[in-house]
Amino acid sequence: MNLWMLLIFAALAECAHSCPDLCSCSFTPTSAEVVCGQSALTHFPVDGLPSNTTRLSIQSTNLSSITASHLGAVPLLNNLQLYHSNLKSLPSDLLENVPHLNMLDLTGNQLGRLPSHVFSHDSLCSLVLKNNLMETADAEWFSGNSSITWLDLSGNRLTVVPAALLQKLPSLENLDFSENNLQDLQPAALRSLHRLETLNLASNNLSSLKPTVFRHNLKLSQLFLQDNQLQELPGTLLQGLQHLNLLLLSQNQLQFAPSGLLDDRRSSFRIVLGGNPWVCDEKMEYLWKWLAAHPQDVHFLEEVTCARPEALKHRQVVSLTSSELGLHRIQSQ
Repeated sequence: MNLWMLLIFAALAECAHSCPDLCSCSFTPTSAEVVCGQSALTHFPVDGLPSNTTRLSIQSTNLSSITASHLGAVPLLNNLQLYHSNLKSLPSDLLENVPHLNMLDLTGNQLGRLPSHVFSHDSLCSLVLKNNLMETADAEWFSGNSSITWLDLSGNRLTVVPAALLQKLPSLENLDFSENNLQDLQPAALRSLHRLETLNLASNNLSSLKPTVFRHNLKLSQLFLQDNQLQELPGTLLQGLQHLNLLLLSQNQLQFAPSGLLDDRRSSFRIVLGGNPWVCDEKMEYLWKWLAAHPQDVHFLEEVTCARPEALKHRQVVSLTSSELGLHRIQSQ
């Protein structure tokens, strides 16, 4: 091997193991992972970025912008994290030079409106847009046959669940709309999500749910509805959800549970019910009997307490007698 070849290989080796300023890098024989976490970073770290980078994390910086040409420096990228980097916008062609990208996390930026086709990317499976400034989620972000399985839109300003967008995401398994301003959930909103396993609607302003809203989500195993304004639930709400293992209904405005709501649950089923203003009268009969038969299925059972009547306030529902609920009186009439 002549001198020129040695110099070329030496230069390539040095390039492969270079690392940008204000970043740290780790290397394997075939790939590199780069983490940049300095507030002094104001531009995408192209200089020194290993071309074989597969994972890039830029966090707590003042990046403010990123382009497709920037990502062209790392064509093998499969995981991109841009946390808290003051991004206010994204170009529509952002992902065109990273054909292997399957995970994109944009948590904690200042993104509001995004351009059409920005996430129309065949390999993208996981998209996190948590804690941004979005008031709407546009169906035009995606192509018609998206492979997204994980979508996190929590911590934004959404007021409705975007049915048109979800129709383009038939492969979704995990969907997070928590900590938004949702006030209603239309029956058709989740209709196309036949593979959905986890749905998080916690910390919104939902006051009611239609009886058929989850009818097409038969693989649902985890349902988070805590910290809403739910006042009453349909008895058939969970009908057909044979795989449901976890249901959180805490911190709502529920006064009783309708007959049939929790029938036919699996042995692995768990529920959280605390923090509701339960009214302990004859309408509590169904939940009272269910709690007595399934105490092992209730997390924080001691927190399921009466808010009314005054004589029973703070009493654990499971500790009540039938006469205290007024059931003897009803049966004797």
